[in-house]
Amino acid sequence: MSENDYSNNPTNDQRHQLLLEALTRTGRAEDYENILSLLSPPPDLTRSLAPVAFRNIRIGIIGAGLAGLAAAYELRKLGADITIYDGQKDRVGGRVYTLYFDRSGRYYGEFGAMRIPVSHETTWHYINLFRLDTEALSSPQSNNFIFAHDVRIRRSGQNITESLYPYYDLTETERNIPWNVLSDFAMNAFLNQMTPEMRTEILKILPEYSGEYAAITRLSNRQVFEMLGLSQGAIQLLSAVDPFAGAFLGISYDEILSGNYSLDFMNTYRIAGGMVHLPLAFYNSLTAKEPPEIDFPSYFLGNVDIRLGQPVKGISKSQNNKGVDLCYKNQKGTETTESYDYVICAIPFSTLRGIEVLPYFSNEKMQAIREYNYIDAQKTLFLCKKRFWEEEKEYGRMNGGISFTDLPIQSIIYPPDHLRCENRESCSPNLPGVLTASYNLGQDANRVSSQTIPHRFDLIKDNVEAVHGLPSGYLDALVDGYKTVHWNTEHWARGAFAAGNPGQKLLFAYDMQKPEYDHRLYFAGEHVSTKQGWLQGALYSGKAAANRVIENFSRSY
Repeated sequence: MSENDYSNNPTNDQRHQLLLEALTRTGRAEDYENILSLLSPPPDLTRSLAPVAFRNIRIGIIGAGLAGLAAAYELRKLGADITIYDGQKDRVGGRVYTLYFDRSGRYYGEFGAMRIPVSHETTWHYINLFRLDTEALSSPQSNNFIFAHDVRIRRSGQNITESLYPYYDLTETERNIPWNVLSDFAMNAFLNQMTPEMRTEILKILPEYSGEYAAITRLSNRQVFEMLGLSQGAIQLLSAVDPFAGAFLGISYDEILSGNYSLDFMNTYRIAGGMVHLPLAFYNSLTAKEPPEIDFPSYFLGNVDIRLGQPVKGISKSQNNKGVDLCYKNQKGTETTESYDYVICAIPFSTLRGIEVLPYFSNEKMQAIREYNYIDAQKTLFLCKKRFWEEEKEYGRMNGGISFTDLPIQSIIYPPDHLRCENRESCSPNLPGVLTASYNLGQDANRVSSQTIPHRFDLIKDNVEAVHGLPSGYLDALVDGYKTVHWNTEHWARGAFAAGNPGQKLLFAYDMQKPEYDHRLYFAGEHVSTKQGWLQGALYSGKAAANRVIENFSRSY
């Protein structure tokens, strides 16, 4: 990647200014410093030890997702010999999953992570470290739809108030409140009532929380909406206009607090050419003898062995109580056991649930592994022969952004690669494009994906045509290829991302990230972070787990 490409990224100052301006508009400018501090990467403890302090120390890492890769990256700098195990045979990145429809990589879509908020400091730390190019997702020409109750409108508050209110059983008071005011009240009233100090608890994992904040995390989103006095009609309207909020009605309100506190859905970016370039950057660095981003002699670096297609089957405490044994299935299908001084388990608890653990972890950890909630998700990508959504038709052209619907597909995401074209010829709507034809969460993800593939494709295609006001069968000749990923049935994920049920943060968060086996076994992953479902959570937790290993080593020696 050239210097010029990398220089297209926002500077840290530019990102911070975008965050500050957005917080000022919401009336929470006082949260700016706290958010940046809490989302910044953990300190680089490798600077406090000699570069070869971990020479001859063997570290096993379970999972080649971003958490495992980040932990390996940090520990390698101290000279550790690291082995990474992952069940996936043909890719790294875990739930970062970019699909390319062509060999050139021009036409692609994301089945997993797809957005990077400006406030996610740890994610930007690694993006800048590896000099990855990014693209802004904010679209001045998005012009997207809301299609609810068989009514098609543009995504503006005035349109919702005038066109959708009559179809829902709202109270007289609710009918007289503009949509922007009503939705902001529903989503942010509790957040705005909290003190700035209390709001910092949203991004902290603590053994105990303040009584007021703890009470909030015990509530589901539906319970909060009802406590605010919203009618069931208003909740139904909210779920139609924002189906992701609808899919989260039974989830802890803390999940909405986390996203709204740091404005995770405003001013977002993506990695140019595919999000997979971030895990690939880690992979390329870990397998290189002289990684270009390392600023000290490469002979200090430890060796890294990445074993794809070799899943861990069992975790046990070494007989000498000074390490951890991992039983894994090698490439020949034979179960083999290797011993390590330290192990970092960086796979989802939904997957860890199927691994034999002897002796059992703490009761609290075992309960979390059994109970902690993961939300389901489904994404379907359409490779279209032309970009019908960018054509000048009755409803006008769209460029980037997302349309929402109360139909089973819930949302349609449009590629942003034509947002900033210098001329129409290079960005003609007659060119092929990849449409995220369906991205849904919760029960709809399961219901759509439980159908046979032909029925699933027909349902999604019919829904897309309905949202865009296209005649039935219009897409039959336009869709040149498609693929679905249903995260609940992805063998090495078994869920899209962690999303705590009411009270689960209080019950489990602190114990989920505590080490086991006399501080020899550590845990990482978005599920043991306060940014569940985001790259930020995985990366922060990976670096934090590496730091805990370093701290324990320093105490021991």
